[in-house]
Amino acid sequence: MDSSSSSVAAEGAPPAAENLAVFWHEGMLAHDAGRGLFDSGRDPGFLDVLDHHPENADRVRNMVSILRRGPIAPFLSWHSGVPAHASELLSFHSPEYIDELVQANASGGKKLCEGTFLNPGSWGAALLAAGTTLSAMRHILDGHGKIAYALVRPPGHHAQPDHADGYCFLNNAGLAVHLALHSGRAKVAIVDIDVHYGNGAAEGFYRMDNVLTISLHMNHGSWGPSHPQSGSSDEIGEGRGLGYNLNIPLPNGSGDLGYEYAMNELVVPAIDKFQPQLLVFVIGQDSSMFDPNGRQCLTMDGYRKIGQIMRSMANRHSDGQILIVQEGGYHISYSAYCLHATLEGVLNLEAPLLDDPLAYYPEDEKYAMQVVDVMKKYWKESIPFLRDI
Repeated sequence: MDSSSSSVAAEGAPPAAENLAVFWHEGMLAHDAGRGLFDSGRDPGFLDVLDHHPENADRVRNMVSILRRGPIAPFLSWHSGVPAHASELLSFHSPEYIDELVQANASGGKKLCEGTFLNPGSWGAALLAAGTTLSAMRHILDGHGKIAYALVRPPGHHAQPDHADGYCFLNNAGLAVHLALHSGRAKVAIVDIDVHYGNGAAEGFYRMDNVLTISLHMNHGSWGPSHPQSGSSDEIGEGRGLGYNLNIPLPNGSGDLGYEYAMNELVVPAIDKFQPQLLVFVIGQDSSMFDPNGRQCLTMDGYRKIGQIMRSMANRHSDGQILIVQEGGYHISYSAYCLHATLEGVLNLEAPLLDDPLAYYPEDEKYAMQVVDVMKKYWKESIPFLRDI
């Protein structure tokens, strides 16, 4: 039996219904994006030591280990994920794109776009990531628990209906949202705090009014043909979906207080107006102060506070039900600590369980707050259902 299916129980843990269910499968470690100059896969020829691709197995090994052996362990139960079936992928992705991935795997691998490499072992890991996320969603939908966390890789929130992007092959969160809709949830909201724009989910639901997508990210813009979306505040959806894609591009270095202000001034009012029946919380620790792939300077305190705000919204709108889906986070050790703090917040624990071992940067949140105030004014003028927030 896979050891990930065992349950963790200890004196002092909350009742079973309040435990956070972690869905994981070690088969996801098989994805190896290789080495090169950062995420490029290129060897310039004059470096003795090349980087492991930032989306590597070690980052997730530490996430697993801190949850199994850290002080949050008594509050968690562990469940084994399963691979997704090809038919399940078609709720979000086109048949042509899935065929492309299958053929790339059969031929031994392929560079799908900049930084995104499908190598031997990658397709099996991607199917496990999608299926594990769906299993976590079913855990909630079937009434087995209110809070579930899909600890998955490769990540998914950049994967668009018809192509890969940004280390992502399959849109794990997007597939789970479709499952919730097909299971009778009338409205679902996604809140994405990965440091990069959740453009894949945005594109997949861009013309729908029953899914609200909210992304808080650094203001990085488009990064090429695989990622044409800019993540700017004027990308607000189309047709029936007009007003239901809300982007919050924040200035570099926004920090804990800047993010908390954005959550309270923009995210909370939008969720309260939308009134979703289920929340999907898309997390990436690449918005931390030490991440090589982001510049937002969040610390453990900031992640903990965001988790608390998400739990409060879930309590108001979805009877406490919230699906958490793992995305980025590339500092090998600090990402694990920030994950621990995020889940502490979602569990609404009375006091922090872990001290921050690294945080020391001073904050300068004033500019971020000014940007949030401008966006709030824009939303009031441009988004019909948010005119009186």
